[in-house]
Amino acid sequence: MFNFAWGEIVVIGIVALIAIGPKELPTVLRSIGQFMGKIRRMANEFQGQFQEALREAELSDLQKQASDFKNSITNYDPLADTQKDIERFTNHDPLATTAEVKPLTTGEPPEIHTAPPPSALPTPDGHAPMIDVPLPDAPPPVTNADFAPAEPAPPVEPASASSDVPPAKQAGGSA
Repeated sequence: MFNFAWGEIVVIGIVALIAIGPKELPTVLRSIGQFMGKIRRMANEFQGQFQEALREAELSDLQKQASDFKNSITNYDPLADTQKDIERFTNHDPLATTAEVKPLTTGEPPEIHTAPPPSALPTPDGHAPMIDVPLPDAPPPVTNADFAPAEPAPPVEPASASSDVPPAKQAGGSA
């Protein structure tokens, strides 16, 4: 609270000892201590009341925010939002064909009015344009030959038993 250095406290003590006297100095110091205690209690009480008022103000702000949040939730209607999304998508059909054919009323060939290719059309919902990729060639049709069993391999003739040459020599190997 007060910013006194040790030297200043000693000077004040010496002046008090000379001015008040050694006989009455303890009672004066006791009354000064009691007075300082009362001042500190009053300061602490004021600070506590001030902090309580701040907490109440913060609490009322929180209550106001909670009630605003509650009101915003009660006004939220997910079914209405979903209905708006459905209407938005049904008004614009991205899968509609890009060519219009006029009906044949006379002997003339039908007129075909083509729209620009889908890749040139901008999409309103921000999606990438459609890409036309060619499909791979179709496999050949399945026939009965595909289900026929595999032909067995020709049998291997056993080595002749009448020969005087061992089987390793017959095969051309060296023994």
